[in-house]
Amino acid sequence: MVSLTEHAFRPQIEGTLATDAGNFRILIVDDDPSLRRTFPHVLARPGRVFDECGTIGEAIARLEHEHYALILLDYRLPDANGLALLDWLVEHQRDEAVIIISGEDAIDAAIAALRRGADDYVRKPYHVAQLQRAVDGALHKGALEKANKLMSQRLKASERLHRYLVESSPDLIFTLDSAGRFTYVNPRVKALLGYDRSALMRRPFTTLVMPEDLDRIDGLLSQPSSLPGESFSVELRLRRYRGSANADGDCVTVSLTGIPMLTQEDDRRVVGLYGVARDISERKRAEEIISFQAYHDQLTHLPNRVLFKDRLELAIAQAHRRTGALAVMFIDVDRFKLVNDTFGHAEGDVLLRTIAARLSATLRRGDTLARLGGDEFTVLLPDINQPEDAEVIARKVLDALSPPISLSQGQFRATVSIGVALFPRDGSTAEELTRHADVAMYQVKRSGKNAYRFFDPDLNTRHRDRIALENDLRSALARNELELHYQPQVSLAERRIVGLEALLRWQHPVLGQVPPATFVQVAEEVGLIGDISAWVLERACSQVAQWRETGLTPPRVSINLSAHDFHRANIVATITECLARHALDPAQFELEITESIMMNDTAGVASKLQELRAAGISVAIDDFGTGYSALAYLQKFPVSALKIDRSFVRDLEGPMTNPIISAITGIARGFELELVAEGVENEEQARALRALGCEVMQGYLFARPASPADAHRWLIRPESLFETLDAAAAETQTDLSA
Repeated sequence: MVSLTEHAFRPQIEGTLATDAGNFRILIVDDDPSLRRTFPHVLARPGRVFDECGTIGEAIARLEHEHYALILLDYRLPDANGLALLDWLVEHQRDEAVIIISGEDAIDAAIAALRRGADDYVRKPYHVAQLQRAVDGALHKGALEKANKLMSQRLKASERLHRYLVESSPDLIFTLDSAGRFTYVNPRVKALLGYDRSALMRRPFTTLVMPEDLDRIDGLLSQPSSLPGESFSVELRLRRYRGSANADGDCVTVSLTGIPMLTQEDDRRVVGLYGVARDISERKRAEEIISFQAYHDQLTHLPNRVLFKDRLELAIAQAHRRTGALAVMFIDVDRFKLVNDTFGHAEGDVLLRTIAARLSATLRRGDTLARLGGDEFTVLLPDINQPEDAEVIARKVLDALSPPISLSQGQFRATVSIGVALFPRDGSTAEELTRHADVAMYQVKRSGKNAYRFFDPDLNTRHRDRIALENDLRSALARNELELHYQPQVSLAERRIVGLEALLRWQHPVLGQVPPATFVQVAEEVGLIGDISAWVLERACSQVAQWRETGLTPPRVSINLSAHDFHRANIVATITECLARHALDPAQFELEITESIMMNDTAGVASKLQELRAAGISVAIDDFGTGYSALAYLQKFPVSALKIDRSFVRDLEGPMTNPIISAITGIARGFELELVAEGVENEEQARALRALGCEVMQGYLFARPASPADAHRWLIRPESLFETLDAAAAETQTDLSA
């Protein structure tokens, strides 16, 4: 219900807000000129005027001559941080609204800014809409505060206006007598605390104060009698009426300002207290949220890396004093990328939250479960009496994850790999224990996953060997230790070489021949695969050009590309420019890719493959049948050939017992693709492959990968590749080439 007083003064308030809203001066304080130019564009509104400067000193110089509705303040500036300007504003009793814009990760920066009077704190990187909302809110709040200030000045001239402002205030306003009992309280008390005004009259103010704050407020209420005229400010928690419909909690946090009321006859005699209590619950909640986010993972709400390290260091210190023991577990989710790639990141998040809940349920009350990031978790197990205690918990973790997890796309059985490090046996610092648990977990990954393992110093030795291998690989190109070998692809029907696959080899000066399966993966992980692929392309092109100069007509040469190569935007140009530089026909080259490449960034990979095919370069899917083998991808991607993986050929016994190879040959015929079988080692395999419809083969039956000189001899005398096969055929009186 609106009072006559409210009705009389409402037009004045609304008119004041409307007038002020049309002339907002905004000061931008940021040392980045591009941001200072951008803000006026994204924050432009009718009536807004922008000034800008780059330092605290320049800002203060402007503020000494100008007043602003709002200051957009960068936290870190060349001459000082933004807190200095907030202190200046408080010292000079300025009323400008301030929004701090900061890239600081530390929680202390945000809390310090809010406590010094900042109206909002926007953390970089931010969304434009977020900044616009913050500015709109601050300007609106500033307009309201300006109107409130104007009305306060009119209090001296109009008791009626005073009554309206007090009773319409968003703050709780009250007066107390000399005994600390309510003599007046504005209507805000009903909405804020749920009490009727009449019910509070003559009741002590302390009956609203939570017990934990009573001692503090009792002392402050007695202070005016000894220091007349002195005001005070304090944060308190006021209790809500139990029958209140407000469901936000049992208490409200307020910022209370108390001003002693003095008699007109004796300005040293205190007769009561004038109080204003502002609800700061939202600000306190914001501080708590910021603090929580700084030390917890936002997805699972578990402790993050920082908090886990703090707790682990504390546990180590306590174990030192008690000569006790503790354990650290490093847990990595197996096949997590498969869920993300197949079902999407939203389903991956559901999986992580479910795993976190199951892990938490298996641990003891004093244990700490943390999420380091991605699919990695760590566990602190204090008060471990013997290694078997950690082993029991590791088994419980594996058992807890054995039931399937329900996702929207179906059920998924999650497994984890667990590494365990013990204090003090495996390390004396938080960093050592976490690293050694990680080393043990990595060994579980390599040994088959879904298991646990304790740290073994030998594991660390293998990891050091891995680091040494990485370092040697970085200089292998410069030392000319890499070389290309070639293995022929032959047509039994035509008894000729139809292709050569270029295979990378590394002749390590100490270790000797390092298998590609070992160092290629290392090259991908350390970011060297791009340089190595470029070297392979250049060396293969150069070799084909040399063979051509000797008068030979080399067959098509195949080279393998890593999935990482397709992440490069210029991969197509790199290949075509290399072919052009050596004056080679693109039809002489074929690129071999794996099925996993097609599953990653489908649109981007498809466009690159289309460009390669348009340039005349063939594309083959290597190890076909061992990956996803989705026929839909064969329709999307312009491939020209399939290579049957050696694992299918190795188990070959006869055409009727190999439905997989039969299916692959059918797929090749249906899509009109060339077909090559890898790993052919004996005449029985060759016979079975021919019966199944595969004519082109590659393997030890014909030749092992060999140097360019050996490949040169094959090109001159290709019939030498069929001698072993002919001898076997002569014994069985069967001509495989017929």
